[in-house]
Amino acid sequence: MYQNKGETPLLHIFIDADSCPVKQEVYRVASRYQLEVTLVANSRMQVPSDQRVTLMVVHGGFDAADDWIVEHAGTRDIVVTADVLLADRCLKKGALVVGPTGKPFTEQSIGSAVAARNLMAELRSSGEITGGPPPLKKQDRSCFLHQLDAMIQSIRRTHPADCG
Repeated sequence: MYQNKGETPLLHIFIDADSCPVKQEVYRVASRYQLEVTLVANSRMQVPSDQRVTLMVVHGGFDAADDWIVEHAGTRDIVVTADVLLADRCLKKGALVVGPTGKPFTEQSIGSAVAARNLMAELRSSGEITGGPPPLKKQDRSCFLHQLDAMIQSIRRTHPADCG
């Protein structure tokens, strides 16, 4: 589990940051709960000047950021990503995972999410589908905030001594 300071494993939020549209929402929620946030990206980006927010720039290929997140995320952590394969790997490590639209990835839903992802990739490669996901709506951001808050509360109820 990734720890910036101290020796006690604390609830930590990891963001798959290169194309994450809800970074500002994560900053607000993390600030309210005084949680540490690590953005993991393949290139530099601007982050708030807050000691609890860290940018980890990784190099080494297409999945380097994903690999870093999987290596450091654990059972008292939340991962924010739209990447279904990364979500699957993080769930196997015991982390809670939420997508930018607020949809949680769970052990029960990940299998069908991986299958749908593979189907869409096949349709895109054959040219039957072009473009990416639709832009986030205000309702998506609201759902994300609600789900992130619920996940934090769940971890705090399960591990109250570890949550600061």
